[in-house]
Amino acid sequence: MQLSTTILLIIALAPLAGCLLAGFLGKQIGRAGAHSVTILGLLISCALSFYVLYQITAGGAPSYNQDIYTWFEIGRLHVSVGFMVDRLTAMMMVVVTFVSLLVHVYTIGYMADDPGYQRFFSYISLFTFAMLMLVMSNNFMQLFFGWEGVGLVSYLLIGFWYKRPTAIFANLKAFLVNRVGDFGFLLGIAAVLYFLGTLDYATAFAGAPSLIGKSLALTANTHWDAATVICVLLFIGAMGKSAQVPLHVWLPDSMEGPTPISALIHAATMVTAGIFMVARMSPFFELSEGALSFVMIIGATGALFTGLIGIVQNDIKRVVAYSTLSQLGYMTVALGVSAYAGAVFHLMTHAFFKALLFLGAGSVIIAMHHEQDMRYMGGLRKYMPITWITMWIGSLALVAIPFTSGFYSKDAIIEAVGESHRWGSGYAYVCVLAGAFVTALYTFRQMYLTFHGKERFVVVGHGHGHDTHAIHHEVHDHGAHDAHGDDHHAHTDDPHHGHKPGELEHAPHESPWVVTLPLILLAIPSLLVGFFTIGPMLFGNWFGQAIHVEEANNVLGELGREFHGAAAMGLHGLLSWPFALVALAFVITTYIYLFNPAMAGRIKSALKPLWTVLDRKYWVDDVYFAVFARGGVKLGRLFWKAGDAAVIDGVLVNGSAGLVQRIAAGVRRLQSGYLYHYAFAMILGLILLLGGFWVFGSGQIGQ
Repeated sequence: MQLSTTILLIIALAPLAGCLLAGFLGKQIGRAGAHSVTILGLLISCALSFYVLYQITAGGAPSYNQDIYTWFEIGRLHVSVGFMVDRLTAMMMVVVTFVSLLVHVYTIGYMADDPGYQRFFSYISLFTFAMLMLVMSNNFMQLFFGWEGVGLVSYLLIGFWYKRPTAIFANLKAFLVNRVGDFGFLLGIAAVLYFLGTLDYATAFAGAPSLIGKSLALTANTHWDAATVICVLLFIGAMGKSAQVPLHVWLPDSMEGPTPISALIHAATMVTAGIFMVARMSPFFELSEGALSFVMIIGATGALFTGLIGIVQNDIKRVVAYSTLSQLGYMTVALGVSAYAGAVFHLMTHAFFKALLFLGAGSVIIAMHHEQDMRYMGGLRKYMPITWITMWIGSLALVAIPFTSGFYSKDAIIEAVGESHRWGSGYAYVCVLAGAFVTALYTFRQMYLTFHGKERFVVVGHGHGHDTHAIHHEVHDHGAHDAHGDDHHAHTDDPHHGHKPGELEHAPHESPWVVTLPLILLAIPSLLVGFFTIGPMLFGNWFGQAIHVEEANNVLGELGREFHGAAAMGLHGLLSWPFALVALAFVITTYIYLFNPAMAGRIKSALKPLWTVLDRKYWVDDVYFAVFARGGVKLGRLFWKAGDAAVIDGVLVNGSAGLVQRIAAGVRRLQSGYLYHYAFAMILGLILLLGGFWVFGSGQIGQ
């Protein structure tokens, strides 16, 4: 049974239809109409995506690869809009549409009072459409269309509250950093066209072996392997989209957007695009050991060092944001050791529990009247039990407690790195192992500061006698931001707070069902999906021809020989090093934040230099701002003064105009307006003309 082209078109275009209706007819259809049409579009797309996944797995349908219509033709280059739907694509379609659908439902409650309600629904549906076009594409040009589409919509959504300067700076930062990555990505696509003469996936992958032995002459004496050039350039694009070091700086600042879009960017769209792209390009990457080592080292560095920054964050959303950076590093490491299926498997499980954590954080922010600083929370579990339980489920999956979904995907990556003998794998193994400990530290710290311990807020509206001294004591212990840090008020979803930090008009309470229902529906796969899918997806060649791995690089195949089922793996995980490190982090954070809170302040004082390094994010943002932002402005001014103002304006434009003006002024003085002046000039000219003819003309005649 063949997959239907009509169904695939509906999957891709249903979110676009909802986007257009909510965007252009928002005033006519109102708020209810805007969320109804967009959710209906996502519901149709999600249901049909599940149907496609069923057909391609259990229904016996073969992979689909067809052009829909011709986009353009230039000479022999033919580019179409078309779909390639195999198991990798079908899985991504389900993840994207399912998470996006729940985010749409959640948005009804979260954005209920926002004046840009219809506009927001239009944007997030457009985001989903762009991501679907990206994952369903069968050629590089359509991939690039979706790639730039998610970049554009992320710019619109991060700066959704465009009256806030911090939001505008954040979306501009995301836009500029991604342009750096996209420039490399575009060069990589150009390199594919140069060496293989096609932009069609199937044709390019079939011709990939022909790259062996080919090189690109960068200079007269420098030749680079063609496959390495293509892979490194394509991965630079992934570094921008998937926020890999050193192009990671935009992702934490994307928290300036509303919480639903934080979940969508970090879980199902945008940042996962780079991971998916590299997995899709596995036939190219398998040809270059150098490119794979480069990918592995970049990912390992991000997995550990961006995770460390999460330990010192006080904004509840920023802790989850740095967690995303770290987990993207794990996925990238898996790509670098040729465990592409492991990377995509972690992408899937991570989408569920990371969306859960972001939406849970948003539920807390609603309850705290848009307060995001965890130093003014505490004791919230009795006020919002559903959010508390579901966020604990997401947290346990994030730290990879055995039998949760995160355990099966994350521990498989750690084991795969340990199995690899690629150059740099030793460094990568240390990073991902240490990263497990770091992940547990910031995750348990977040949960304790938010839901447990003393209540560090005051309900001023009802006069509840919470101890205000506890608030200031906790702030002192956990460290207020210095002059260079991030003021948490700059990151609240409602900048017009109306109260001092820690003061609430009403007691916190559980969020409405449109918020809690998505949390429950995400908690289920966060717990269970890994257990039921690890066997076929990692060790059963479930992806088939969608992912290509050379036999010598098949680390998952080596691990598969020791795999005896999900239950046995979970039991074995209780005796593994990652779980021991997580248990150690649990003991440390439990003692500090539940039994001895004052110790947090003493640790900060004792580790002040390290704390400063992490709080300043290794000064990477400062360097970028000083060198690239300010440096670019100064360089532009220099070129303007030396080039534009001096040469173009001064010489070419103003100079030539001035010269004409001066000549005209001189000539104008000859125009007196008196007739006898003109008659005298005519007689004088005639005498000079005849005299010249007599002197020069007669001499030539005489010769």
